[in-house]
Amino acid sequence: MRELVVGFDLDMTLIDTVPGFGATLRALGDELGVEFAVEELTSRLGPPLGDSLAEHLPADQLDAAIDRFRALYPDLAITSVPLLPGAAEAIADVRRHSGRVVVVTGKFRPNAQLHVDHLGLDLDHLEGEVWGVGKADVLRREGVSVYVGDHVHDVEGALAAGVTSVSVLTGGCTREELLEAGTHVVLDDLAAFPAWLDEHLLVTRLAALEADLRDRGSVMVAYSGGADSAFLLAAAVRALGAHRVVAATGYSDSLPRSERDPARELAESLGVEVVTPRTHEMEREGYRANAGDRCFFCKAELLDVLVPLAAERGLAFVATGTNADDAVAGFRPGIRAAEERGAITPLRDAGLTKAQVREASRRWELPTWDKPAAACLSSRVAYGIEVTPFRLARVERAEAACREALAEAGVPLRDLRVRDLGERASVEVDAALLLDHLAPATAAADALLDAVRRCGFDAAELDPRGFRSGSMNEALQQQ
Repeated sequence: MRELVVGFDLDMTLIDTVPGFGATLRALGDELGVEFAVEELTSRLGPPLGDSLAEHLPADQLDAAIDRFRALYPDLAITSVPLLPGAAEAIADVRRHSGRVVVVTGKFRPNAQLHVDHLGLDLDHLEGEVWGVGKADVLRREGVSVYVGDHVHDVEGALAAGVTSVSVLTGGCTREELLEAGTHVVLDDLAAFPAWLDEHLLVTRLAALEADLRDRGSVMVAYSGGADSAFLLAAAVRALGAHRVVAATGYSDSLPRSERDPARELAESLGVEVVTPRTHEMEREGYRANAGDRCFFCKAELLDVLVPLAAERGLAFVATGTNADDAVAGFRPGIRAAEERGAITPLRDAGLTKAQVREASRRWELPTWDKPAAACLSSRVAYGIEVTPFRLARVERAEAACREALAEAGVPLRDLRVRDLGERASVEVDAALLLDHLAPATAAADALLDAVRRCGFDAAELDPRGFRSGSMNEALQQQ
């Protein structure tokens, strides 16, 4: 997965330099006895300072005038220059996508840094005193894939670097001029950038996913029926055709029975053959021991079953639904086990996040687009407590009883986990329900906990923090 790096120009892209530039130009003119055309020069900011001053000064005075302008600038132009509308939000959106932010500007770097510091811009790199096609070397070096500017020369730099050029109309260039220069996108201002970036990343990552799957030739998808594996299965069918795709669901005590029929029905609706080999993770001591690396043994068992099964059927690869968020989520021993056994991760490789998987699934009208996360039953058992078929069955019964009890009470429920802490259970539900419907000693809360106890737990309590995916890992992080 290629890291997202977005580059921005500074003047009239991120900041409104007109007030500061004009004030400095007037001060310089007073010192030199020259009347600069301030309004005209500030209407087309962007080119190097020397180009602007050259129209009003003899060549032999130009270098000294540039130096003096730069010396005057900090006192006259920093505090008066604001961010342009949407600038902070645009940078924040790049961060939301785990991207790097690079500013590449023709401005004198020390003065550009003063603006960055004064306005608190969250940057990874600032490069100054580069202009036009000269920006291309910096953009390539920093791995930029999108460059945002306001001037036709910003477009030249982006195109020379082979990256996507996004132009905003906050500078002196018109839409027509920017399009004629070859920009790929024109936005009114940076307020429109987050929505554009969201769509751009989704479209480009879906295209990368399709190309990757097509190159694979054929795949067996490790298919649980959850949002990620269902989307991967649908994407594989689109790229390869159903006849080159098989959905493989490992049946064991850790897969809730309530998940099995819906998963099969969805796969069959896509025209895909479904195979349901039995997996035997319970026979692996490391899995039963339920230390922090339990998922390693579970995924190892699954892949040890699926890899030879795929080979028998002439399928080139086994693919898992690991997404880009999973890759940066920290403790994921199951991912390591799959990698060691040669499984591919097309969603992760394309950079698709969980949110993007859900959005694409919604557009493709997959019923799993808003399906709550449904980790295996063993993830409900506290680390250090042995995983047994009895414990898994008890958790499954308790969760089914909870859903039934809340439905009867008219309580809307999305996410639910019954955590097995030994002979007592901790119940996690959507945090909002704890205030609105399940406050302590309410009838609905009492009915919920009674339902859990009837399934074989000596005691049960509601977790006041609400549902948290992977909450069992919190104990590991505290060790």
